[in-house]
Amino acid sequence: MSLNFDRALGIHEQALKFRAERASVLANNLANADTPNFKARDLDFQSVLQAQQTGNDSSFKAARTHAQHLSAESLVDQAAGLRFRTSLQPAIDGNTVDTQVEQAKFAENAIDFQASFTFLNSKFKGLMTALRGE
Repeated sequence: MSLNFDRALGIHEQALKFRAERASVLANNLANADTPNFKARDLDFQSVLQAQQTGNDSSFKAARTHAQHLSAESLVDQAAGLRFRTSLQPAIDGNTVDTQVEQAKFAENAIDFQASFTFLNSKFKGLMTALRGE
């Protein structure tokens, strides 16, 4: 009988990857809090989860065949669930990063990362117990 890690670990492995990517995006927002015209971004958990559950390949590949074609980078970001955040209070310099909101989102993401890691750890402990026959 073979062991299928995808079935054994469930969605927790993808959730851990998502939380790590989101931490990177939120840290980038915080690093650019004073950059003029910087637009805060965040990953949309619902769209990424839906893509994972339906099995859709969220990677988007496009080639520019003419110099005047538009760049497809924003389409890649949209397919990956990366969205611009709507600012609660716009700044004069065009920056949409609210430091307190970003710090709160980063802390929330850190807690979610720890929860996903704990679930994944318990799955591995259960697999180890089953392999030992205890």
